[in-house]
Order: sequence, then C-alpha cells, then structure tokens
Amino acid sequence: MEQRGGVERQVRFGTAQLAPAPYRERGWLLMVDGVLQSCVDLDDPGYLHLPYTRWVARVLDLHWPEGDPVSALQVGGGGFTISRYLAHARPGSAQEVYELDGPLVELVREHLALDAVPGLRVRVADGEAGIRGAADGSADVVVMDVARVGTIALNLAVTPFLREIARTLRPGGLYLGNMWSAPDLGLALRAVASLREVFPHVALLAEPGLLLGKKAGNAVLAASDRELPHAGIAEWAEAGGNKVFCLSAEKLARFKGTAQPLDADIPEDSITPVPRWRTGVS
Repeated sequence: MEQRGGVERQVRFGTAQLAPAPYRERGWLLMVDGVLQSCVDLDDPGYLHLPYTRWVARVLDLHWPEGDPVSALQVGGGGFTISRYLAHARPGSAQEVYELDGPLVELVREHLALDAVPGLRVRVADGEAGIRGAADGSADVVVMDVARVGTIALNLAVTPFLREIARTLRPGGLYLGNMWSAPDLGLALRAVASLREVFPHVALLAEPGLLLGKKAGNAVLAASDRELPHAGIAEWAEAGGNKVFCLSAEKLARFKGTAQPLDADIPEDSITPVPRWRTGVS
C-alpha cells in the first residue's frame, strides 16, 4: 500500500485507475474510464474531498444527532468514501453496501483497506434487488450513489423504486441521492418530482453554477418523512462562502419550475455524462 505509483485494472464496468491524490500522503483517487469516482484518505476517513460527499455528510449529521450510530443501506460503493466517513464519525454504525462491480470491490479491498472499515458489510449484488429484499423499517438512512460508465442509473430514481426505499426506512429516516445534472436541471427536477410522490419533505443541494444554469454538476437530493434541517444547512453553507445552496422542493419549484416524475422511458442521449479526468497512472 505504500507504493505510490498507481494501479490500473480492468473491472466490470470499464478500466479502473488508482492514482495518488495530490497533497495527501496516503490519499488516493479512484477513476473508472477516466470518470472520478472517489477520493479516499487512508489516514483520515473524515476527509471528504469531493463537494457532494461533504453535502451528504452534512445533511446526515444535521438530520440525526451528530456522532450517534445509524443503520445505513447504500447502493454504489466506489472507493467507499461515505462508508468510511460514517464508520469514523458515527462509531458503532451498521452499514450494508450493494456494489455490482465485483472486480472493483476486490481492487478497493486489496489497495484501500476496505476490510478495515468497522461495521461495514459489502455485498457484490444489484442494488435494486438488495433494497427490495431489505426488511421494512430496517434503516435510518439510505444513500444512492450510482454512476455506471459515467451515466445515471435511472431505474434507481423512479417512483416505484423510491417507494421501496421509503419502506426500508424507519420513521424519521433519511434518503440521500447523488446525481449528475445538466445545466437545465431537467433530470434533477424530474427526480425531485418522483421523490415528492413518496416523501413529504424533499430538498436539493447544488452549487450556484448549476442552479443558475451555467454549468453541469452534482446535485444531492434529500428526502424524509420529517422536516429536513434547512436552517442548519443554510447556516453551514453561508459559513462556507455559499459554495452550495439547499432549496426545498417548494423553493426549487418557484425558482426553476417543476417537471414530470421520472420513468423508465427517458432516452439515453438526454443524460449528460460525467466528464472524464485526464489524470494518468504511472
């Protein structure tokens, strides 16, 4: 693990690369076909380099008492950055992650100390089937963070599947989903509409450039059957220079309009792919 030259390996959904992260002595970047998936610091699991991971963590830490253990289900593992954060920030948490790419899991296990994450169970399985098989009320939080070959897995964002997610959540439970959005927010607005059919409280977090239609970017969707911590998120965002904004579904509708809920018939060419990095592995 001390060798810092990087690793390249064929995995189920492309070519995975592990490259040393700049300025982090034991930090690593995980890419698949040039698309950045994760940034992991083996010495500091609380370090969250990618902005969307910080948004996910902050909403979670404001929604549930900070430091308390939670029961978590996650679809999509990558380098398991969020899982590492949860185990570090909330000792005693029980986590189950569904990651369909078995060779990728083995790569991360071999080079990024996956087996050292306490309370984590990784299942090489389809996440949709995993959620459908989960018991009612078995999770405090469900995290969806899936991008296959740089595109969105829309089958995991349609209303019928969101009802399955809601079924697995305990009262007050939290849904957190990450998606890549075009500047028009078209698919993100449809994802919000789907969530609103299932959850009474829905919010979207995004950078100003995306909300203003200037550039593509990550959007994090949060939903629950109880009030989301808007005031705490706004205070945190303002303290950080307003690099991210959190809009309730109602405020988002007034600002950007509304859309029809997602269904399975969206053409693939309507999905904006995640940009590829050019970081090589030597």
